Amino acid sequence: MSETVPVTRTVDHGVAKLMPDVDREQAWLLTVDGAPQSYVDLDEPTHLEFEYAQRLGHVLDTVTPPGRPLDVLHLGGGALTLPRYVAATRPGSRQDVVEADRALLELVVEHLPLPAGSGITLHPADARAWLEAAPPDCADMVIADVFGGSRVPAHLTTVAYARAAERVLRPDGVYLANLADAAPFGFLRSQLATFAEVFEELALIAEPSVLRGRRFGNAVLIAAHRALDVAPLSRRTAADAFPARVEHGDALRDFMGDAGPVHDENAVPSPEPPDGAFTIG
Repeated sequence: MSETVPVTRTVDHGVAKLMPDVDREQAWLLTVDGAPQSYVDLDEPTHLEFEYAQRLGHVLDTVTPPGRPLDVLHLGGGALTLPRYVAATRPGSRQDVVEADRALLELVVEHLPLPAGSGITLHPADARAWLEAAPPDCADMVIADVFGGSRVPAHLTTVAYARAAERVLRPDGVYLANLADAAPFGFLRSQLATFAEVFEELALIAEPSVLRGRRFGNAVLIAAHRALDVAPLSRRTAADAFPARVEHGDALRDFMGDAGPVHDENAVPSPEPPDGAFTIG
């Protein structure tokens, strides 16, 4: 590697840093403006370090039969952790990655190259604009992990955005999103209400301490038109080093309460994390 380690570079939306993991020879942490964005192990792409990434991986593993190739659309690129995971666990999958920060994509591909024949295509573009221009019924899964800094951009939180994501999904497709919030969960509850306008089935994965309002943290939203078999997902998330719970059905409706859907005219970004919630180094 020609640049000094860690690699620090100004990208389109901040300052990116790639830092090696001293415990894993080919593993790297990507941060942007100090906020952790991705962790990837080039030797072991099935290793998911971040808890939210593990939960997304559990959904990927359980919603369709293991090993079956999928057409996956990733909104938000980071270090391409989940695309690498899908390529390793479901060979033959076709994946599109949409990342608004072109310079960040270039940094990642330069220093953490994708394996040959990965089936991963990169698109430097805005996530919603790309969705709205994509052909319908082209994806088995849409995975949204888009943060401007540490906040989900406002235009990716609305009913119109949810409809754009639903349009590109096949009838039995599944939408996943990495979100973050804390009590009283105004953002998270509004996102559930927003996606309930478009999809029949919803589920939410989060640590009990987050759901009880004890701290700010990540939550994974799952949305689909088909029934979700949450039992195997619940077993997996409960067995993690940091166990999480899957909320579904009546319990999720209770959590959502009287929250209303978000529309373009009243959309706001997700809340700013409290100091120290995610920032490192």
